[in-house]
Amino acid sequence: MNKSELIDFAAAEADISKAAAGRALDAILAAVTKAVAKGDSVTLVGFGTFKSSKRAARTGRNPQTGSEIKIAATTVPRFTAGAGFKAAVAGKKAAKKK
Repeated sequence: MNKSELIDFAAAEADISKAAAGRALDAILAAVTKAVAKGDSVTLVGFGTFKSSKRAARTGRNPQTGSEIKIAATTVPRFTAGAGFKAAVAGKKAAKKK
């Protein structure tokens, strides 16, 4: 599913126009991107958590020459799937909390 298909689906499910669904999706993606870039995490209960993670500097190898190269430290985005999302993908019902 690509972005336009996701917009079409959201518009049909929420009974709103495609333009409104597109603006809503863009606003959500911008908010998640801005928060994670700032170092915050975004948790959508049952779906998952978006956060940033630091990756240490390391030594790699150039696949063509085999020579060692230095790979700089960086910050990368991470997504951890929530229990409800994992259960849906596995085709199971989510476990209820006691």
